[in-house]
Amino acid sequence: MLVNSKKMLKEAKKKKKVIYHFNINNLEWAKCILEECNELKVPVILGVSESAVKYMGGYDVVASLVYSLITDLEIKTDVCLHLDHGSSVESCIRAIDAGFNSVMLDMSKKPYQENVEKVKEVVAYAKNNDVSVEAEIGSMGGISDGNLTLGTNTTLEDCKNFVQDTGIDSVAASVGTVHGIYKGELNIDYKLIENLYNEVDVPLVLHGGSGLAIDILKKCKEAGITKININSDIQDRWSKAVREFVTENKDVIDPRKIIGAGFQAIKDVVREKININD
Repeated sequence: MLVNSKKMLKEAKKKKKVIYHFNINNLEWAKCILEECNELKVPVILGVSESAVKYMGGYDVVASLVYSLITDLEIKTDVCLHLDHGSSVESCIRAIDAGFNSVMLDMSKKPYQENVEKVKEVVAYAKNNDVSVEAEIGSMGGISDGNLTLGTNTTLEDCKNFVQDTGIDSVAASVGTVHGIYKGELNIDYKLIENLYNEVDVPLVLHGGSGLAIDILKKCKEAGITKININSDIQDRWSKAVREFVTENKDVIDPRKIIGAGFQAIKDVVREKININD
């Protein structure tokens, strides 16, 4: 069933378990992730970026697609439909009006007070619609043209103040990860995660979960991360499987067979990540 993320994350935080946020890019992505999580009997957050919303046709299309899949596939596990990295108050409101159960407003690159004021607008609207809100404090790095740019880690005091000032339900804090797939070691601040877990009331979100080895993900969970976002890992594994299929089956033109060649790869990544809770 479709729910907001408040209850699932709150329960996971108490047990020091992880709820995964897997980004969906189309119907196939959503179908594979829902089927695997339903089989594993674990709750899941389906994240949708603004670019994915545009690609799929709009907020109403995405919501209708997910709602229909849950019904027709007879999905029994809890599912949260979440706007990932919303760039404006208006985009968050559009997602909420379309039926999204959770939204993230990302104003982390703006001055602190502007970040707070914009997030508070979304929180006020979301509370009237039983929708959960995530926001980000700190500066995360990323991959651009193959180059790694590190961000600036969140301080404990800033994070505590941000949660208190905004009233958000979960917080994405910068702790040393970056968006995208990267090679080499990152300097993840596990002590900071522990302090945030102990001192901040709401669940902690780890952005940039792709590219992290399973043992690193486990360390993040043990330190206090409750929600981990995954996107690039699935894209990478799916694309490799499809490329291999196309190379070996040059005469196949049925798009269902071509796209479907990567379905098991999607499910394999989902299962591997979720297994860190065992």
